[in-house]
Amino acid sequence: MTETDIIKGCIKKNHVCQRLLFEKFAGKMMSLCQRYAKDQQEAKDIMQEGFIRVFDYIAQFKFEGSFEGWMRRVFVSVATRYAAKRKIIFSEINVTDSDINTIDPSVVSKLSEDEIHRMIRLLPEGYRLVFNLNIIEGYSHEEIGSLLGIQASTSRTQLVKARRMLQSFILKQFNTVIV
Repeated sequence: MTETDIIKGCIKKNHVCQRLLFEKFAGKMMSLCQRYAKDQQEAKDIMQEGFIRVFDYIAQFKFEGSFEGWMRRVFVSVATRYAAKRKIIFSEINVTDSDINTIDPSVVSKLSEDEIHRMIRLLPEGYRLVFNLNIIEGYSHEEIGSLLGIQASTSRTQLVKARRMLQSFILKQFNTVIV
């Protein structure tokens, strides 16, 4: 059965197709949920609500572009609503991207994907949300501001802080000093 067949079956509320869709995307969507959740239980809750929303709104998918991309947007929407309930405090600072020192790319290439995700999970919640939305999901700062109810400038400064903190994590990992 093709992805298109599965989607069409889900539109018709076919439980077999819903199960196939879940099995196909559960791993990827759980990874997304874990990046936004405060803990494993919340990640499971986000995942459950995300799939409920996907099945409720799947008829709105226009078969244009990537279905996985459409699903990701649904899940990000659910995850950011969960985050908004936690009333995250975003602080403002005046920093530009040019203030960030760079790390030799060969150092970063030695990190595994799991190590990078672990470091991202160590970020304070506001930093982590903006980092995930901008760097991983590709949302603009204006879109992030709209999703999280903050100014685009706040999103930018949170990203700068997140990058700095990740940089320090990487440097500590490799006992490296910036020159």
